Amino acid sequence: MTFKDILYLSAYYASKFLLAMFSKKALLFLSKKIAWLVFHLNTKHRKIIDVNLQLCFPQKDESERRQIALKIYENFARFGLDFLRNQNATKEQILEKVCIENEEILQHALRLKKNIVFITAHYGNWELCPLVYAAKFGAISVVERPLDSKIMNTILRRNRTQFDIELIDKKQGVRPMLRALNQNRTLGLLTDQEGGENESMELEFFGRKVRYLIGGSILAKKTKAVLIPAFIYQNEQGTYTIKIFEAMDSAEHSKEELTLYQAQCCEQMIRFKPDEYFFFHKRFKAFHLDLYQK
Repeated sequence: MTFKDILYLSAYYASKFLLAMFSKKALLFLSKKIAWLVFHLNTKHRKIIDVNLQLCFPQKDESERRQIALKIYENFARFGLDFLRNQNATKEQILEKVCIENEEILQHALRLKKNIVFITAHYGNWELCPLVYAAKFGAISVVERPLDSKIMNTILRRNRTQFDIELIDKKQGVRPMLRALNQNRTLGLLTDQEGGENESMELEFFGRKVRYLIGGSILAKKTKAVLIPAFIYQNEQGTYTIKIFEAMDSAEHSKEELTLYQAQCCEQMIRFKPDEYFFFHKRFKAFHLDLYQK
């Protein structure tokens, strides 16, 4: 066991202990304080967030960007607590905290027995999305990048594989993804992060040139699937809403059109609630690396 493993495990079990000992209100207060502390100590990622916000929202001044950045830290502390609460939760407990906007779009595709490529982003409490899908609609296979810590990966997989959720390691390639679709399982993908030249296409995102992952569009074309973007965000009451966008039939659109549609939906959600997007990664580095290095 490495030193990092020990740190991760300590943080995990400390969080579980706090979850068992304190009320939701007390935990929310504590998580905000921890987020405030990490925000001030973690200058590296705070700078990355600020560069991303400047590129996406050039009209916002430094004070506004700082407020959004702090809220990002607070939100992800809250999502982490919710992730722990969802372990061993029943389907009823999962579904009672979520409402689904435009559910009829997904139901229509299911009634037609269409292959479905379900697209989302590192936005809101995205770990909750496959749990909701499996609890309400059935089998889903989710493509993931395993954690660097094998011990933590084993622990966290227990939460991610509740109900009928299959996890597919991204490194295994497209074969298990195609197999899942051919077995009438919905395929869930996160497509918003920077991609290499051989796995992405260039397009405009917030008016800036980026590389956007194209794998979901290619898989949809290969299996004649409908592509359905969906994003989850939190409500003031502590519940969540999953917003489903219009389905796009891969038989009627090019892979470039399908990918641009994903980017447009993602941008729309970030503009709606920028503090729920995972701005910790260098989203624009392919064409604006110099800004992150200043």
